[in-house]
Amino acid sequence: MRCLLADDHPALVVALSDFLETNGIEVAAIARDGAEAVELAASEAPDVALVDYRMPKLAGRELVERIRAEAPGTKVVVYTAEMGESIAREALGAGASGIVLKEAPLVDLLRALGSALADRTYVDPALAGLALLNPRSGRTLLTVRECQVLELLAEGLSHEEIGGRLGISGETVRTHLQKASERLGAGTRTQAVATALRLGFIS
Repeated sequence: MRCLLADDHPALVVALSDFLETNGIEVAAIARDGAEAVELAASEAPDVALVDYRMPKLAGRELVERIRAEAPGTKVVVYTAEMGESIAREALGAGASGIVLKEAPLVDLLRALGSALADRTYVDPALAGLALLNPRSGRTLLTVRECQVLELLAEGLSHEEIGGRLGISGETVRTHLQKASERLGAGTRTQAVATALRLGFIS
């Protein structure tokens, strides 16, 4: 895996570079600000870009969208010190494949990068219970975890397989699905997936 590392804190960049390289991930380039991150993503075409959500020159939703536009084959994993519903909503809505909190264990970065490379979404466990807004109505409806469960269900995975992907039990998957179905007014899991697709919670 080739990774673009974008962060404006030199000491953190050194620590992250060493950690990633030690774990078999090539740091293809390092960006010190958002604008440089976009340029390097376009020129280096890394598999994944690990980016600080708040950086000089270009940041947040616009940063994620620009990287995705300039380097369509590059997955974006957001690395942030901020915990909040707006961060999760913005980053995922902009096309990020994952969100990891800077306070999380470094091993979580490996999980997030691996998930991104496998076309799966990774959300830091501390953020998984946050509620997302309906993209069309603006009304809070489903949590991040419920969206993840529905997304994987739409791929045809069983409850146990979904649990394995998300690091939770099959019974917990059933609970998330039941709550999501109730909020969506769906009588079956097929209806829940169809409604979530129609409302724009999953794609």
